[in-house]
Amino acid sequence: MGNYMQSRRKCNLFWLHVFICLLVGKRGFAQIRYSVPEEVKEGSVVANLAKDLGLDLSLLPDRRFRLVSGSKDTLFDVNQDSGDLFVRKKIDREELCQGSAACLVELKILVENPLEMHYVAVEITDVNDHSPRFPKEEQAFKIFEQTSPGRRFQLHAARDPDAGSNSIRTYTLTPNEHFEIDVRQSDGDKTPFLVLKKSLDREQSNNHPLVVTAVDGGKPPRSGTLNVSVIVLDSNDNRPKFSKETYQIEVQENPIIGSTIFKITATDPDEGLNSEIEYSFGKTLNERVYDNFDLDKITGEIRIKGAVDYEETSIYKLDIEALDKGTPPLTGECRLIINIKDMNDNPPEIEVTSLSNSVSEDSKPGTVISLLIVTDTDSGVNGKIITSITSDGPFELKPSYKENIYSVVTKGRLDRETVSQYDITIKATDCGEPPLSAFNTFSIKISDVNDNSPHFSENPINYYFKENNIAGNAILSVRATDRDANENAAISYHIVREGKANDVLSFLNINSDTGQITALKSFDFETLKTFQLQVVATDSGAPSLSSNVTVNVFILDQNDNSPVILYPVSSNGSAEGVEEIPRNVHTGHLVTKVRAYDADIG
Repeated sequence: MGNYMQSRRKCNLFWLHVFICLLVGKRGFAQIRYSVPEEVKEGSVVANLAKDLGLDLSLLPDRRFRLVSGSKDTLFDVNQDSGDLFVRKKIDREELCQGSAACLVELKILVENPLEMHYVAVEITDVNDHSPRFPKEEQAFKIFEQTSPGRRFQLHAARDPDAGSNSIRTYTLTPNEHFEIDVRQSDGDKTPFLVLKKSLDREQSNNHPLVVTAVDGGKPPRSGTLNVSVIVLDSNDNRPKFSKETYQIEVQENPIIGSTIFKITATDPDEGLNSEIEYSFGKTLNERVYDNFDLDKITGEIRIKGAVDYEETSIYKLDIEALDKGTPPLTGECRLIINIKDMNDNPPEIEVTSLSNSVSEDSKPGTVISLLIVTDTDSGVNGKIITSITSDGPFELKPSYKENIYSVVTKGRLDRETVSQYDITIKATDCGEPPLSAFNTFSIKISDVNDNSPHFSENPINYYFKENNIAGNAILSVRATDRDANENAAISYHIVREGKANDVLSFLNINSDTGQITALKSFDFETLKTFQLQVVATDSGAPSLSSNVTVNVFILDQNDNSPVILYPVSSNGSAEGVEEIPRNVHTGHLVTKVRAYDADIG
């Protein structure tokens, strides 16, 4: 297995170069293509995908290097540490691709930070793990003794689910003098016929046992056998004949059950019972033929029996036999190919791969929000899709390098403080008649950045408080707001100090969380009537933003001073002096003037 995987890896590198070249010219292919045989052991490494993509292995875990989930992705996985693409579980090619000639599994590889999407195709190669098998172990023919050499009799076709050279290569027949094998190849199918090469003589032998062997092309080859018994009878020497060997018709999908889509007719030049014909389907058709179509054995009309869906099967191949009632009965064969015409009966499908449910408000235009994969199982014009975006915000839809893959990107400035969440609706409409649509809605939250400074509602701020305040009590408070969120809106306060020991600001403290200012001393109006301070509000963002406010403080007077008489002044300095009044003064004579002072105001 080691030598095999080494050679396989070399082959993978070859395919890598080939498909990178193809990608330059045609954007629809996968970026890288590998191949791996079916039945390979679980855990086997297909290739080092990260190395082939040119990714730094040490950054794979941080960049979330991973395989995006899908219906077939579970067959493979990637190792985030080594970058290896490995087989996750046992692969059965026949079960996975059901007989298709090419068996490809497309993988979506997502790498984030920065975003990358890679497409990888893994071809599942066939191994010869099935033998050819006939639907029945025995088949009998009744052949008239006068049948001319060259007559052909259709044998049961063997089926081998393997593909390519491992499928059926040839049929062989036990050596005999009367019969040989001829294989008709049509539309990729090999149908064996028993061909009469020498006339039969019932009187010499009325039964010829034969063994048909189907051999595939594997190394070593596998085989399966069919026991054929040829009974020799008399006389009906003309077989039914169709006007064509192959007929082709077109039927629109979803036809009405019971409707007739075609009438097959064969002719027989014999007379009587030898010319009466009954029709039947071939014995080894696909089961869907028997489920979806019915053949009237007398009229040859082919009617719809079950649901005919283009997306399930786009073409049917019906082998039809015409059997007369002679003795022995003779058959004619033809093939009817029914091409199913697609109708617009499937709406588009929108798969949203959201990279994040939030986007930073400082994101630049063109930032990718999410990836969309839009598909439609219909064909032709019905699969052609028109995709649009509906949003009340600055977002737009841009096509990717691969068809039907889109990116939702920003197209303008985002501001969380204006709008913190947007609802985005994606609409996909096909071009069928009538057109069908699909919708997908998702929400994007706008995450905050520190782009707003704290804000004071007014500047400057005037505060008034009475003198003789109690030292240690709050005298005023300031408050700022910040439109940002969380830490970006958490504000702390401080006073701008001038550094002088006796400065009034040295007697003030501010609570950094609340902005409440307390005085460590009692103020006296008669000594200080007003002062000014600067308060700075700073948020907790990174980097932090701040703003300041000027606070004008006015101290209000209280009646805390008694009047003082300034004049007259007594001998001891008090206002208790005695004034002398001349005799015989008239009323109204000015004796003296008294003057007093009060340090309070008002």
